[in-house]
Amino acid sequence: MNKAITDGIVFRPPAFGQGLDMWSSGDGTPGSDTYAAAFNAAFVPADQDFGGALELQKTDTVQKLRYMGETPILPGCYLQIRARVKAVAGNLPTVRIAAWAGGAGGAAVTGVTLTGPAVSLTGYGDVVEVSAIVGTGNRGGVDMVWGREALYGHFGLDLTGPNGGVVRIDDLDIEDVTSVFLRDYVTVVDVRDYGAVGDGVTDDHAAFEAADAAANGREVLVSAGTYFLGDSVTFQSKVRFEGSVVMPVDKILELTKNYDLPSYVEAFGGDNEEAFKKAYQALLNNPDHVELDMAGRKVQLRAPIDMQAAVANRTFYAQRHVIKNGQISVVPGPNFDVEVATSQATYDPDDPKRLTNVVNVANIKVGSLIEGNGVGREIYVRETNVGAQTITLSHPLYDAAGTQVYTFRRFKYMWDFSGFDQISRCLVQNVEFQCGGDCSGVLLPPTGKGFMFQDCFFTRARERCITSHGEGDQGMMIDRCQFVSDESSKLVTERTSIGINTNGNDLKVRNCRITFFRHFAIIGGSSTIFSGNHMFQGDSADPGPRLAGIVLTRTNNRATITGNYIDNCTIEWSNEYDHQPGFSSEFSFSSLSITGNIFLCSSAVPSFNFLSVKPHGPGHFISGLAVTGNTIRVIDGVLDRFEGIDTTFATMNFERFKNIKFSDNIFHNVRDEVENPLVLEHTEASVQRAWTVAPKPKLAFGAWLQHVESLIPSGPIRDANDEPHYGIPYYDSKQGPNNDEVVFRWEKPVRGSVVLRVRIDDLI
Repeated sequence: MNKAITDGIVFRPPAFGQGLDMWSSGDGTPGSDTYAAAFNAAFVPADQDFGGALELQKTDTVQKLRYMGETPILPGCYLQIRARVKAVAGNLPTVRIAAWAGGAGGAAVTGVTLTGPAVSLTGYGDVVEVSAIVGTGNRGGVDMVWGREALYGHFGLDLTGPNGGVVRIDDLDIEDVTSVFLRDYVTVVDVRDYGAVGDGVTDDHAAFEAADAAANGREVLVSAGTYFLGDSVTFQSKVRFEGSVVMPVDKILELTKNYDLPSYVEAFGGDNEEAFKKAYQALLNNPDHVELDMAGRKVQLRAPIDMQAAVANRTFYAQRHVIKNGQISVVPGPNFDVEVATSQATYDPDDPKRLTNVVNVANIKVGSLIEGNGVGREIYVRETNVGAQTITLSHPLYDAAGTQVYTFRRFKYMWDFSGFDQISRCLVQNVEFQCGGDCSGVLLPPTGKGFMFQDCFFTRARERCITSHGEGDQGMMIDRCQFVSDESSKLVTERTSIGINTNGNDLKVRNCRITFFRHFAIIGGSSTIFSGNHMFQGDSADPGPRLAGIVLTRTNNRATITGNYIDNCTIEWSNEYDHQPGFSSEFSFSSLSITGNIFLCSSAVPSFNFLSVKPHGPGHFISGLAVTGNTIRVIDGVLDRFEGIDTTFATMNFERFKNIKFSDNIFHNVRDEVENPLVLEHTEASVQRAWTVAPKPKLAFGAWLQHVESLIPSGPIRDANDEPHYGIPYYDSKQGPNNDEVVFRWEKPVRGSVVLRVRIDDLI
């Protein structure tokens, strides 16, 4: 800052050669005596050291010289007064800068310092410079602190000491030296003042660090220019970017006092993609950074972000960290094209998560979806070993023993975490993944715990919203998110996109809204909770098939599906990740609770089931299933039944059904309203010793009738003589060609009505 430059203020007094009537022997105030006709003062036009100079003889105790012009004193402006003096005859005096301070109305300002440091003249002809700095602020280096009361000054010098000496004085100089105090005075420290060049080539990282160290809590200014930083830089001060920086991928820029995405966008010249990478890199490299706030900014990607490559120095991170408040979108182009590879490989069920003898394994990318005969849905490449020619799978294959050609599809994701070994405790909050039908959303790391998505949108993902190719989904939580397909106009059988898949346990999906996928969730782990979600997968077909919204692939599932709105889709329960799909000694299909949901479908084929059990391999049974308190409604048609068994690969062992509860469900436009235990009334109109009761088709799953819990006559049981009969029958269950009838055998032929309670499962 220099007021002479910025405001055009002239501080320098006129030269002595322009007349001594502007120079006072008093204070310089109006009316004071001047040196214009003084006997002890004369202008010397040709001094060998000064050119023109004032020659002055000291005749007073304090011989004053003051400029009679009013030099302004401005707040924050610091003036340096300088004079060069030499003794030419007589006694040697002492010289100092001196002044008179003027305030409002021309009154003298009292209580302030009016003189600068004194310098003694020690020889004739020796040029000595005297100087002093005056200003309003009490700062180091200021000789005359005048405060804000002073408005102007009359500046000059004093001669003190013995009288009689003669001196010559060069023209007085008054200069704005506020720039000397700029570093301490203003709240901004410019990196250029510390050696930064800003040509995009010179390494300016040392200058950046020096500016940060000097700032001492003030703001650092990166002024206009492009600054190359060849090494990592950590700012402990707040930074403002007028210019931009470029730096190697592996070098870190940490903005500790303004850590948010907009600051990084400014730092990297408006390149949102590069800014996001660098901000994420800093998030994982500074323990003081917990949340990367995108501050409502949109980041448009030209290519998928390899999240590990953005960090470079880390493959593991397990501290809680948050990315929030923004939108990710894409610039469509070939960088988002699916990579497809085919390769012959061999599968051995005794080594269930490995393909061996993989041809051209180097061409197959980690995170690729695997397709082939006997391969379940959402099986991914977790790891490749080029030397051993093997691939590690995310799950076993159910019927792929031997050698065949597999197809590997590598989708492109906005955020790709597959390069990490582990990422845990990551919360993505209030972020929209605007895929635009051009790419997929997020590929999770191969391992990790506690990944969370809250209040996020996954909009028009081309293939997948969230993919797990390992166990990076362990304990994942998805809360209040919206999943919007890019395939709403297609028939459900033509759709290919899937919302999420998981492999680890303990998934929680709560209060989400999901529309128009082929499947929303294919769940490979156990102990899953679905609560409060709305899944809609209808289409324009009338009538039309409906596919699974939720696919559960673990037999011993331990899942809870509660309070959801399940709309035009089914819950499918399979064991397609079982490399030995036939039942041997495991729990088989067990531990599933479906409670308090709303099931709705419209224009569906009558054979559609809201709950479908699909065994891969013989011998399976259900041992632990509760379907209670649900509301089922069909619009524009009638369903045959709520539940069913898909026998594409195998039937089930009905004899081993156990601990199954269908109760308190409300059915509308469902022909066969199943229950278990099933309560029904039977009337035998003519006397018979054997009563055959056929509860079908109200037995769940069309299973066998195994037990009768109770039988109560509703009125008297009468014999052939119309006399009451007080005996009780015994029963034979699993009767009839389909084992779905029971025969009650009485002591003698009788007739009447009974209310009975029967079960399809074993009581013990």
